[in-house]
Amino acid sequence: MELRIDRQAMVPVVQQIVDGMTDWILRSGVAPSTRLPSVRQIARSNLLSQSCVVEACERLVAQGLLSARQGSGFMVAAARPDTGCCRGLAAIDGGLAEGGLQLGEGGLPQSWRESDDLSYAIRQVARTDMASLFNYSSPLGLPALREQIVKRLRLIDIQARDEQVLTTAGASHALDLLVRTLLKAGDCVVVENPGYAPLFELLRLHGVQLLEVRRTPSGPDPQALEALLQQFRPVAMFINSHHHNPTGSCLAPGVAQQILQLCNAHAVQLIEDDVYADLHNGNGIRLAALDERVIYVGSFSKTLSSSLRVGFICAEQPLIARLARVKMISSMGVSGFNEAVLASLLASGAYRKMVQRQRQRLNTDRAAALQALEDADWEVFGKPCGGLFIWARSLLSDPARLHRQAQSSGVRLCAPGAFSPNGEADEWQRINVAYACDLRARQFFRSTRANRPQTF
Repeated sequence: MELRIDRQAMVPVVQQIVDGMTDWILRSGVAPSTRLPSVRQIARSNLLSQSCVVEACERLVAQGLLSARQGSGFMVAAARPDTGCCRGLAAIDGGLAEGGLQLGEGGLPQSWRESDDLSYAIRQVARTDMASLFNYSSPLGLPALREQIVKRLRLIDIQARDEQVLTTAGASHALDLLVRTLLKAGDCVVVENPGYAPLFELLRLHGVQLLEVRRTPSGPDPQALEALLQQFRPVAMFINSHHHNPTGSCLAPGVAQQILQLCNAHAVQLIEDDVYADLHNGNGIRLAALDERVIYVGSFSKTLSSSLRVGFICAEQPLIARLARVKMISSMGVSGFNEAVLASLLASGAYRKMVQRQRQRLNTDRAAALQALEDADWEVFGKPCGGLFIWARSLLSDPARLHRQAQSSGVRLCAPGAFSPNGEADEWQRINVAYACDLRARQFFRSTRANRPQTF
C-alpha cells in the first residue's frame, strides 16, 4: 500500500494517510471485509510512525470505511458509507468522475493547502472580534477588507476607491449578482469557447442567450468578436483575462486594446473574471486597468480556501450601489467572520507569502508537466506562464480510448465537451499542473505515447 506522503505539505501527515488509504481502498476495488496489511507493515513501507497509522485507521473506522476487530487489526468495512453524494457542481465544472486522480480538477490539491496561518487568523478573530461571529457584514462588505482589496488592486494598476468594491461569497456569487442586476431573459451575451461551464449554466438559468467567440492563445479572436457584435448587438461580454479557464492562456496587450475598442464602440459591458490573478507571475495587463467602465471580479477561494468563500466586484460606484441592494435582498449579505479572517491575513502579509509559495511550486510543476506532455507527443494550446491549467490533446483520436487508458492508470479526465457553451465534444483536455506530476498522471501520459497510432 503506497500512500505518497508529502512531508513538505502543510496538511498533517495523519490526514494525508487518511486520504491516501481512502483513495487506495476506492481505487483498487478491495472487497468488503478484506483485512488490511498490519499497522507495522503500512508504517514500515511508507516510512511512517505506527502511531500515525493507527490514528488514521481509527478515523477511517469513525467514518465507516474501515472496521476494527480485537486481535485482527483493521479491515475494509462490510458496508461502506455512501461516497457518491451529489456531484452536480463537479459535473458542471468538467464532468469529473468519482475516485482516482482528478487530472482536470479546478483547484489546488488539499495537500497544498496551508492551515497554520489560517488557523491562527481564525483564532485571533474569534478572540478579538465578537461582532463578526454573530452579525451580518455590512452591505458593501467589511470596511477593513475592502481597504485591503483596494490596495491589492493598485498593485495591478486598477485605481479604485473603497466605495467601488463590493464583497461577495466567492466569484460565483459575484457573477450571479451581476447577471441578476444587469441582464434579463432574452438578452444576448458573449462568452468564450472553451470557457467556464458554471457561467454558461448560470446564464441559461436566467434565460440569457449565449454567443460564442473562439479563445486563442492571445485571448478572444477579435475578428470573430467584431462579427458577433455587428450581427447580434449583445448586452455584455464575459472574459477571463489571465490564466483562462480552461486553456491557461493570457490576454495579450494588443488583443486587450482591440477588445476594449470593439466593446466600447458597440456599447457592450465588459465583465472581467480574474479569479486566478494571484497565481500570475508578474502584473500583466487587465482590462479594468485600461478602462474604468470594465467590471472586475476577483476571488480568494482558489488560493486560500474553497470553504472560506470570499470574492469581490470592483465597478463604478452607482453600479456597486445597485449590486449591494440585490445582494442584501437575495442573501442578507455574506459572512462577516470569513471577511474578518481574510482581512487579518492580508494585513499581516501572511496571504502574500502564501501565494508566493504557491506560485513557486506551480512554476516547478508546470515545467515538469509541459516536459512530460512533450515527451508523450501531446499538443499544447500555448505554453502558459502561470496559473493552474494546461490545455492539451493527445495524438489518440478516439476520446473513449483515451478515457479508458486514463482509467487504467488510475486517472480521471474531464468529460468531452465539458467546457463548450453548446456541449460540443472535442479532443482537448484541461490538465491541472498541480496534479500532473503524480506518478499516475506520468504513467498515463507515457501510455498514450506508447500506444499512439502508427503512420505509414
